[in-house]
Amino acid sequence: MSDFIKCALIRMARTIAQTAVATIGTAAVISDVDWRIVISASLLAGLLSLLTSVATGLPEAEYAEHIYMSHDEPDDADEEDEEEGTYDE
Repeated sequence: MSDFIKCALIRMARTIAQTAVATIGTAAVISDVDWRIVISASLLAGLLSLLTSVATGLPEAEYAEHIYMSHDEPDDADEEDEEEGTYDE
């Protein structure tokens, strides 16, 4: 699974959870919660989040790709520092 899909699904799940919590929080007591509204509003928010991610992109997906790519390539500068006994901290 690509980084973009993983990040988009994580963002969608967080949006669904946040919307559910916010919608449930509008009721005075738990028995007053209209669960149909909670579910429909949460799923709609998740769908909109996914569509927004597709339309605008995800900075965290680009960051994750950059991180993975940078770990694949050895960094010669760090190896030289270790040989000389100096470290960048």
